[in-house]
Amino acid sequence: MIRIGILGAAKIAPLAMITPASKRADCEIICVAARDPGRARSFADTHGIPDIAASYEALIARDDIDLIYNALPPNRHADLTIAALEAGKAVLCEKPFAMNAAEARAMTEAARRTGRPLVEAFHYRFHPMFEEILRQLRSGAIGRVCAIKAEFSVAIKDTPGELRHEPALGGGALMDLGCYALHWARNVAGSQATVTAASSRVGRRGVDLETSADLTFEGGATARIHTSMLAGQRFKALLAIQGTDGLLLASNPLHPSFGNSITLRHGKSVNRYSVSGDKTYDYQLAHLLDVMWGKASPLTGGADAVANMALIDAIYSAAGVNRPVS
Repeated sequence: MIRIGILGAAKIAPLAMITPASKRADCEIICVAARDPGRARSFADTHGIPDIAASYEALIARDDIDLIYNALPPNRHADLTIAALEAGKAVLCEKPFAMNAAEARAMTEAARRTGRPLVEAFHYRFHPMFEEILRQLRSGAIGRVCAIKAEFSVAIKDTPGELRHEPALGGGALMDLGCYALHWARNVAGSQATVTAASSRVGRRGVDLETSADLTFEGGATARIHTSMLAGQRFKALLAIQGTDGLLLASNPLHPSFGNSITLRHGKSVNRYSVSGDKTYDYQLAHLLDVMWGKASPLTGGADAVANMALIDAIYSAAGVNRPVS
């Protein structure tokens, strides 16, 4: 039985961990911690969690926890993830992995040093839809990849307490949304990238509300990344891959269980289909447990997480966006 502790009474926790764990007999959530113990107690009562810890550090120190889910804002990813690893816990850390690549390297080094699993919560990556996209590319369905367009955008209102509009907490469209589009493109290209151009629209609190970037990958493929959390922005989760022999369009690779499609075009021939499956978070937890039991190697985290954060850093730098120094 894998015993789970949650850092943060976060909105994402029920979707990403509590509900998936409730469907399984091989894991259980036993404790949650929040900045405010009263909030932790209310959260625990609402979601049927047996116990609360007085602090994040107290939860990490418990000897009856095997896995920590770090659902906190990015500014608390590095210090608490490293502390959990050093306490002998496996960690599922929410995206974006850290505030910057330097923190990501420190986190992955701690995982290597302690020998404990550290997985980044890019939940889409574990769903059969993205495996199908990669299978089509590996099979040569559209030939050699030449160009990629990726976008994840959705409106996020600038309201009091909204962490994604707080620079010091790791907010920003690229950090919260664009990290997905960037990760899609990197997985498709399968190689390292450099930033050739970038631009951002910065809001009143100093975070980017909209960012676009052009990338060039080793081997010559290019990518255009776009993300927006502007007021009125409609939901977009799209991935387009142009190959030498055709085009692959993927609609909603983020949450395929809410509706998705893959379209393959070769000249006038069009093949459109969807990929069935459970929710992405169910596959994420299943993969994480397999990693803990030695049945699988992590699909996210490690060098992959460092590379994604390094590109985020480079995009912000190219766009001239000033970010907090951690």
